[in-house]
This record gives sequence, structure tokens and C-alpha cells, in this order.
Amino acid sequence: MPEIQNRDYYSTHADEYHRATFSIDPAPFLAPLAAKLAPHASVLDIGCGSGRDLNWFKLRGFKVTGLERSPGLARYAREIVQSPVLEVDFEHFDFSTLSVDAILSVGGLVHVPQARVPALLQRFLAALRPRGLVLLTLKQGSGSRRDSQGREFFLWSEPELRAVLRGLGLAELDTFRNFSRLGTGEVWLGYVLRKPGKP
Repeated sequence: MPEIQNRDYYSTHADEYHRATFSIDPAPFLAPLAAKLAPHASVLDIGCGSGRDLNWFKLRGFKVTGLERSPGLARYAREIVQSPVLEVDFEHFDFSTLSVDAILSVGGLVHVPQARVPALLQRFLAALRPRGLVLLTLKQGSGSRRDSQGREFFLWSEPELRAVLRGLGLAELDTFRNFSRLGTGEVWLGYVLRKPGKP
């Protein structure tokens, strides 16, 4: 039931979510990845929302593709960014059909229970070229919490998250912590990671 509530929120509140999040400057959490990418690299944003982060990368010359489950948010992203946005559920999408230099998961997994995250990340990596980069952000804390809209957020400690990333063979290139730009006092954990393999 909580997962259905999470999913329905972004479908029924697309306009509200867009207004609340699109104007946030994403540079503090996107720049650590952008600095490590080659010019014109291809970037896949999984859970792209209304396209804020896609737009930031496109304006800097990167080739961008979005993936978003909410029809309303996907429509915003297409109109704003004028780049491909796949309207699909990442839990069921075949990521091996794509091949990109970098993946963004900026809060995209916050509603996924911790036990399911390793398998989902493994599936995401099928879209990433060998030695490609990942930007992953998740909320810091313990267990889960529910907000006033009924959405359930699953929280992570740094040791828990690092154990998952090591288990996937991902190398840490950069880490950072940011306070929520929505003024909630929440802390986001950020990781720039490299997939193993030969380029």
C-alpha cells in the first residue's frame, strides 16, 4: 500500500511537485559528476521528475535521456528539456536496451525499501558502459519515515550504503552531504561512483 501511495502522489500531484522542486539549483549535487565527464557524454536520469537535472546537464552540452514513471512529470520534462524522456517504471524496464556514459539517480530510490535497492542498482548498471559513472543520492537516517503527503521515505546510514556499493563493485570517486534545499533539515548522502570494466 505505501508503494502505491508513493506512485500515485507523483501522478496526481505532478504540477505541485514541479513547482516545489524545479527552481532548486542542482549545481551543488550535480557538479561533482559533471566535473568527471568527458564533453558531450551521454547521461541517463532515472526518475527525472520534471526535468530539472536533465536540463542542467543539457545546458552544459551533454546528451541527455530521462526516465520517469509519472505521465505528468514526464510531459513537463519533454516540454522543458526537448530531449527523449521514456515514460516507464524503472522496476520493470530493461536497462540493457540502453548504453550511456553516466547514470543519475538523484533521489530516485528514496521510496524503495533498502532490501530491494542492491538488485535495482544492479539492473540500472546494465545501461552503463564499462567504467561509466553513477551519481547516487539518498536520504540519511535509519529505517523509514512518512511525510505529510503520505509518502514513505527509506533512510540510509553511510556504512549501510557503502556496503551495498562495494557489493556491486562500484568504486567511490567522490562523496558529499547536502542539506535539503526544501528547508526540511534532512541530509542527503551523495556518491559519485565508477562501474568496473575496461573502457
